[in-house]
Amino acid sequence: MVRANCAAATIILLASLVSGFANAEGGGGPDPTWVQLNDSQRSVLTPLATEWDSLRPWQREKMLDIARDYPKMNPQQQQRVQKRLTRWSRMTPFERENARKKYQQFQSLPPQKKDELRNKWREYQSLPEEQRQTLRHEHPEFDGVDDLSK
Repeated sequence: MVRANCAAATIILLASLVSGFANAEGGGGPDPTWVQLNDSQRSVLTPLATEWDSLRPWQREKMLDIARDYPKMNPQQQQRVQKRLTRWSRMTPFERENARKKYQQFQSLPPQKKDELRNKWREYQSLPEEQRQTLRHEHPEFDGVDDLSK
């Protein structure tokens, strides 16, 4: 049960990072380099600064979508985005590929199953911290997964 919850959480985490294809306004063309980004985009995407120029065009486009929508987010959403971008920037290519696959698996589930997994994640979130810590210790592959229910 917790394993499914954490898998769903990982999938949902990447939903915000791998959705959309439109390029952000003011980006210096369809595939801008880091120096071509405007100050606002660079500010939001700072966790990706060192690797930006090596990202594939479709990855850049997705991150530019995040930067475009960032000003419309409330402070809590902005904090969540920053945390996720930082975590994503620290993942290995293998971890990123696994996360993409889990996201795709989640997306292929029927709506009822998605809702079931989201509910299980909420149940996990409502556990006392000590119990969640015990579960993370028992399942280290899910350590680092946090508020992904949105």
